[in-house]
Amino acid sequence: MKTLIVQIKCELGRAYDVAAYIMDNVTPCHIYSISGAYDLLAIINLDDEQDPGIFINKNLHKVPGIRDTDTMIAFNAFTPKE
Repeated sequence: MKTLIVQIKCELGRAYDVAAYIMDNVTPCHIYSISGAYDLLAIINLDDEQDPGIFINKNLHKVPGIRDTDTMIAFNAFTPKE
């Protein structure tokens, strides 16, 4: 599994519309409202066979109200020991 962390910059006043559209049309995905240079943070889990670049271009770059994205790929998950 691949985890994508995508920061999303929205057109002014469109963050809630963009978040709702992504939640309805891009899965599996978690969306967070954030402060700073970007408006939203999406955590997207892809199967190993899926290409992250193609996924972002086909699923996020077409969302109405998105101005810019910055994508990171998480390579390994670290969890606290129990």
